[in-house]
Amino acid sequence: MICSTLRRVGHMHIYLVRKASSVSKGHHQQTVGSRPAASEFAARGASGNVLELLGKSYPQDNYSNLSRKVLSRVGRNLHNQQHHPLWLIKERVKEHFYQQYVGRFGTPLFSVYDDLSPVVTIWQNFDSLLIPADHPSRKKGDNYYVNGTHMLRAHTSAHQWDLLHAGLDAFLVVGDVYRRDQIDSQHYPVFHQLEGVRLFSKHELFTGIKDGESLQLFEQSSRSAYKQETHTMEATKLVEFDLKQTLTRLVTHLFGDGLDIRWVDCYFPFTHPSFEMEINFHGEWLEVLGCGVMEQQLVNSAGAQDQIGWAFGLGLERLAMILYDIPDIRLFWSEDERFLKQFRVSDINQKVKFQPLSKYPAVINDISFWLPSENYTENDFYDLVRTIGGDLVEKVELIDKFEHPKLTVLNLCWMVG
Repeated sequence: MICSTLRRVGHMHIYLVRKASSVSKGHHQQTVGSRPAASEFAARGASGNVLELLGKSYPQDNYSNLSRKVLSRVGRNLHNQQHHPLWLIKERVKEHFYQQYVGRFGTPLFSVYDDLSPVVTIWQNFDSLLIPADHPSRKKGDNYYVNGTHMLRAHTSAHQWDLLHAGLDAFLVVGDVYRRDQIDSQHYPVFHQLEGVRLFSKHELFTGIKDGESLQLFEQSSRSAYKQETHTMEATKLVEFDLKQTLTRLVTHLFGDGLDIRWVDCYFPFTHPSFEMEINFHGEWLEVLGCGVMEQQLVNSAGAQDQIGWAFGLGLERLAMILYDIPDIRLFWSEDERFLKQFRVSDINQKVKFQPLSKYPAVINDISFWLPSENYTENDFYDLVRTIGGDLVEKVELIDKFEHPKLTVLNLCWMVG
């Protein structure tokens, strides 16, 4: 154990390096004290007060908080790299929707968008989804802001309004999303989501329903735990049924028949009622996705006021870790051929079980430092560690905290390994 006290965080040059363990499989082994590769320090396009990102220029301001580590991940698009495990999950979901849901002319009902830019406006990411201005999900400490008007999307739902406004009524969106987060095997500041949306007209929803011609989509009543104030109970229940049936078919396609599924009531600002799906996998209940009936205010604002619909979102890493028995989320960024070749299969539905690459023991260090008690979040330290130590650092855990009774400073002691 090593414990060092650093008076000024700005002068930290800690090279957190460890032997190749379960996370470092995709890297060349580094020696203790060696500097990370230059690519880890390269903030792509950062020039003065302007950031060049994906071919566009963004002025920097006091809201800008992109780390060089995160910038190095923008544009990698793991979900579009053939035979990558995330690509396999995406293709399996696409195949299922293409085969199961066909339009009037024999073409797929759902269109797929998997190359939309991750740089979105703050309005797209929050306001278009009815997320209040004071909602905690907007915090700078939890998001990556390009500047005061743009950010790296925190969810693929950021594209929902635009696609609805363009006249689409059934689509899937796949992409990388960005959230500042802790350091361990289950969390990473970049992960990948798949979003699904479907809208129904009155005719589409009530066709085949007894006395369906007399039923209505909308009414003016009061909001309850079961429906929105503008939806009829009949319309809400039919949309909810279609949503749950669609998702049950999807996870059955992915995991196989005989799967135990349960639905848990939850809350999202842009759906009501809202649910989480949990599956019983190897005797353990696991949450795999969130969904719900779309807020009609959102649908109306996008110009589809005569329709009602559902939306769902799932994490590709979450599914891949369960299906392929991948123990660490950072492995998805590995470029080690021993990892990648395991997923080069002739059939995307072929079963794959990840084989570990290394079993070196972990190296653990304690790091202690003083810093001002104001304008600090734990995610600031996580970003610093990721920028310098890269994915060689498996876990960072706060083990002690001391606030000086007279000075406005904190002393934090972290375990880094």
